[in-house]
Amino acid sequence: MARIKGILFDKDGTLIDFDRTWFAIADHMALKAANGAREEADRLLAIAGYDFAAKRFQADSVFAAGTNADIIALWYPHQTDAERMATLDECNRFTSENGGGKPHPLNGIKETLTALHGSGYRLGVATNDSTTGAERTLSSLGMAQLFDAVYGYDAVANPKPAADTIRAFCDLTGLKPAEVAMVGDNRHDLVMARNGDCGLAVAVLSGTGTRETLAPMADAVIGSVVELPALLAERG
Repeated sequence: MARIKGILFDKDGTLIDFDRTWFAIADHMALKAANGAREEADRLLAIAGYDFAAKRFQADSVFAAGTNADIIALWYPHQTDAERMATLDECNRFTSENGGGKPHPLNGIKETLTALHGSGYRLGVATNDSTTGAERTLSSLGMAQLFDAVYGYDAVANPKPAADTIRAFCDLTGLKPAEVAMVGDNRHDLVMARNGDCGLAVAVLSGTGTRETLAPMADAVIGSVVELPALLAERG
């Protein structure tokens, strides 16, 4: 069992509060797609994974785990390829400016990441948000300097759950996949860990995933990233 030397983190639900950060943004995007019609916007939110009764996004839903391209394909099925690309560019700009610029961090995240960085771990972010949006989030939180790299869905040929990001992180850091832990709140994160032969797949319950959906695929389930240093210390 290789010693973990690097850690890839999902962003939404793992480092930041997903629902607090993204609901207003998702609502704005849905209203635009619905041309301002409230009932249609609510329908679009529902098919993208928002549970109005629970007032949260569902685990592994398109909005919780997919890319902006996935959302555009779902909400604008009749657009031509050129129209869809233009809509995607507009969506990426909007989410970068709003989601990236006004994130709500989960409790204790900055302190925990600072401690892990200080202990010598190589840190990265693997997200299905855009790279620009993710970088803006980390800058807004004053944490950009803690990470070796940030990989959005547009930074690799195949985003999560494919293993491209793990390979890119290993190429950059010189680490082997067995020396890398993947930490996330959705099954996409854990599938990527398995596809990339990560040494450790850690599920956190701070996002949209549940213990029931995540435990079968995880090596460990913890409440949040705050518990990660203790888990790594126990593992040795």
